[in-house]
Amino acid sequence: MDQAFEQNKTEQPMKFHTKVVLIGFFGGLLSSLLGLFSFYFHFMTFGPALILMPWALGDWKTTYLGQSVGVAVIAVVSILIAFIYKWLLQKVNTMWAGVGFGALLWVIVFYICNPFIPGLKSVQQMGIHSLVTSFSLFILYGLFIGYSISYEYQQQHQRQ
Repeated sequence: MDQAFEQNKTEQPMKFHTKVVLIGFFGGLLSSLLGLFSFYFHFMTFGPALILMPWALGDWKTTYLGQSVGVAVIAVVSILIAFIYKWLLQKVNTMWAGVGFGALLWVIVFYICNPFIPGLKSVQQMGIHSLVTSFSLFILYGLFIGYSISYEYQQQHQRQ
C-alpha cells in the first residue's frame, strides 16, 4: 500500500527564469492596457500601437486593431526588458532602482528612439498630458518589473 497520494506530493517551486518571463509578460500587458486606456480617454496622443510605427505595416496600425496588436507586442517585448533588468539590477532590493529603470526606458523611447518613430512628436512638442501620463506609465512599469524581480531574487536566495 505504498501509493503516493496527490496531497502528499510536494510542489516544486517555479524556476526564477520562468518567474522573470511571467513578470515581464504581465508587466508589459498591464502597462500597455493602461496605455490603451489612457489613449482611449485622450490622456495621451499615442497608444500601444506606437511600438509598431517604425515598420511599414499599413494603415491598420492606427486603428484599434493596431492598438490591440501593440498591446500584445509590448507584452512580448517586455519579457526581454525584464531579463535586461534581471541581468543588471536584480540584486538591488529597493523600489528606486525600478523607478529609475522606468525613467531610463522613457528617456530611451522618447529621446533616443524618437527619430525612428514616425508620427511621434518630439518631447518639446508633446502636450503636457501626454508627457505626464507616459512618464507615469513608464515609472509604474519599471517599478513593477524592478521590484517584482528583486523580490523574487531575494526570496530565491532565502530558500537556498
